[in-house]
Amino acid sequence: MAELTLDQLRARIDAVDDQLKTLLNARAQLAQQVAEAKLSEGGEVVFYRPEREAQVLRRVQEGNPGPLDGETLAKLFREIMSACLALEERLKVAFLGPEGTFTQQAALKHFGHAVQALPFGTIDEVFREVESGNARYGVVPVENSTEGVVNHTLDSFVTSPLKICGEVELRIHHHLLIGPHTQESRITRVYSHQQTLAQCRQWLDAHMPGVERVAVSSNAKAARHLKDEWNAAAIAGQVAADMYGLTVRHANIEDQPDNTTRFLIIGRQHTPASGVDKTSLLVRTKNLPGALFGVLKPFRDAGVDLTRVESRPSRQGTWSYVFFMDFEGHQDDPAVAQVLRVLEQEALEVRVLGSYPKAVI
Repeated sequence: MAELTLDQLRARIDAVDDQLKTLLNARAQLAQQVAEAKLSEGGEVVFYRPEREAQVLRRVQEGNPGPLDGETLAKLFREIMSACLALEERLKVAFLGPEGTFTQQAALKHFGHAVQALPFGTIDEVFREVESGNARYGVVPVENSTEGVVNHTLDSFVTSPLKICGEVELRIHHHLLIGPHTQESRITRVYSHQQTLAQCRQWLDAHMPGVERVAVSSNAKAARHLKDEWNAAAIAGQVAADMYGLTVRHANIEDQPDNTTRFLIIGRQHTPASGVDKTSLLVRTKNLPGALFGVLKPFRDAGVDLTRVESRPSRQGTWSYVFFMDFEGHQDDPAVAQVLRVLEQEALEVRVLGSYPKAVI
């Protein structure tokens, strides 16, 4: 069979593009019909279904014949679903700002670019915005593979009624940024978030040992500093570099190449099982010897994989603690339900913070 000419190949691509356009609009019309069906049922309408979207993304990856890899294809479908959902309801999503932060990047990775992303200055503000209903969901950082947990996020769950309904894992790449007026040989200070400075400590020690390290509230704020300073640099991500017109002078300067931050999606709804789920739990123990053992033992007995345990002061008495626990499975799974029943007998308080799909992309 003769090979196709370049013009013939381009004609076939145009034909496929026309098919894609027709199919995408057909999918969008079905999404609109789904919205109408939900509205006709009455009651509170929930347009965004985390478990359904996770199932779709997994199915896309598992049945992918290539040559596009599964993650790339899933990211494309993420944006398709985001655009279709916006026809039903354009979601308001609060995130820890300002614009240009990794938390904004995580929000767009999880929800797609068709949402209305709203930046807030503190984790408390993100929680309050979702609690009040001004935003449907919020995105907050919870732990980093290098620097550990974000205690402020954990502490916010102690008093908040919000549920965790999703998670995002984001590979974190830090770049040394300079502004258009920066004189690199005369840099005397470098701005960044405290955790970012810690994640780049070895690189800074080796390449900028005499430069002052100034911690600010966010990497995006660090990038903004360079607008008016000729003798400073900042450490931030590519989004901040693009947003504020900065040059990446040194890329990927994080000490750990697999540096990853996990973010939580917070909302007000219970999330049904997706098939591959995690559950987060808050447990307040009795102040007795062996209390922690009594909390951990039910997981071993039931064969439930406990993936993380963190302790925080409970604020309800000196030397009293609450434990935050993550484990595999959904709260409706029989084995998990059994663990919860036993824990309720052992602890002063057991609160499911949320069962939600494991991060897909």
